[in-house]
Amino acid sequence: MRKLIYSILLLGFLSCSKDKSTADMMPESVFIGEVAWVKNFGGTGEDTAQSVIITSDGGYAVLGYSNSMDGDLAGKTTDVNDYWLLKLDVDGNLQWNKTYGGTKDDRGQSVIQTKDGGFAIVGYAMSSDGDGTNNEGFHDNWILKLDAVGAIEWERSFGFSGHDHSYDLLQTEDGGFFFVGFVDVTASGGAGADTNKGNSITRHGVGEFWGTKLDAAGNLEWRRFFGGTSNDRAYGVVQSNDGGFVLSGSSESNDFDISESRGSYDYWVIKITEKGDLVWQSSFGGTGIDKAWDITKTNDNGYVIVGNTFSSDVDISKNNGESDVWLIKIDDNGKLLWEKTYGGTQFDAAKSVILSNDGGFIMAGNSKSKDADVTANVGENDSWLLKTNASGAVIWQQTFGGTSLDYGFDAVENVDMSIVLVGETASVDFPNIQNKGKTDAVVIKVK
Repeated sequence: MRKLIYSILLLGFLSCSKDKSTADMMPESVFIGEVAWVKNFGGTGEDTAQSVIITSDGGYAVLGYSNSMDGDLAGKTTDVNDYWLLKLDVDGNLQWNKTYGGTKDDRGQSVIQTKDGGFAIVGYAMSSDGDGTNNEGFHDNWILKLDAVGAIEWERSFGFSGHDHSYDLLQTEDGGFFFVGFVDVTASGGAGADTNKGNSITRHGVGEFWGTKLDAAGNLEWRRFFGGTSNDRAYGVVQSNDGGFVLSGSSESNDFDISESRGSYDYWVIKITEKGDLVWQSSFGGTGIDKAWDITKTNDNGYVIVGNTFSSDVDISKNNGESDVWLIKIDDNGKLLWEKTYGGTQFDAAKSVILSNDGGFIMAGNSKSKDADVTANVGENDSWLLKTNASGAVIWQQTFGGTSLDYGFDAVENVDMSIVLVGETASVDFPNIQNKGKTDAVVIKVK
């Protein structure tokens, strides 16, 4: 009887095979890991792409900065860095691009699409002319609200006499904005917070995590800084389910707001309330240098944080050599759940992490290795893209580049599981593109 049933099932399968191709029988969304297209943008100067999002029309918005005045940036009048926003269609073709800045160094870091269909962009800027109306000294946090075609609706700068940078932002449920970076508290004379509750020059040093909350019109609602007496810098932020914020970055301090320092630089993660009060803080790392560059929220209300580590002890279970990509998962109370390292015997780092549609994670970064977890290297740094399952096990990875310096900075995943990676290339032999200048912004789609 079992043989008869098996024969019937086999005949049925063969009959279906005659009617449908193998491709027809595959799920609609399958990630193969093949390059669909590569695009580069820029001029004869230095151009980079730092952040990418999927827009409401299925295309992409890419933010970076550029000092070119020709090529795709014809009409730009200064050979210094300006924020640079590019709008691409679904196939990566350039629809429009705009620059924002003045006569000094202005560097865009992160873009989001706002609820009204426009955009908000942040970074750090030195200009007080052109598109900028104010600068307090060196770099200031600079945020711009744009309409759907990139026209400026409003812009605001926040800073003091030292270097003050912003790296990541999100739009809050009330239509306002929250962005993070760092403030040079020593140069600010202790300023940088609305109250002295937990924020005093006698407590803090040269660099602090700095979070700023604005309303929908760009008016300051509150701001807070957190850290110790050394360098502490926030690079990523997500909003927690209870309305608070979780900030991640790196800390060199071992006092005041920071407890249980592991070594030189650590991953440092803090959770604050929706009004900016500190809920908890946690340090992760080893006795070497460990820097966290990005954070994303998981489906179970935890968080994964990615960066790079030179350590091989304390919280780090292994190191393949020099610097490895280090991915950790923590719960909503800041407790370490698991950690994974990825890399080879050379320098490897990740600058972004996103939650994949299948519950795993996608990381964008760069690698100099060609052994262990890295299967190839063309020369110098290559862009490196990794896809893992929900437990952090690698299910796919690939490097992209030429014989010079190539970097990956951010990635997004489409509904069909294809991935778009952005970064920069200095390689004249980067496959499938023709280099335009010193460095180009590069956009790669992998399906």
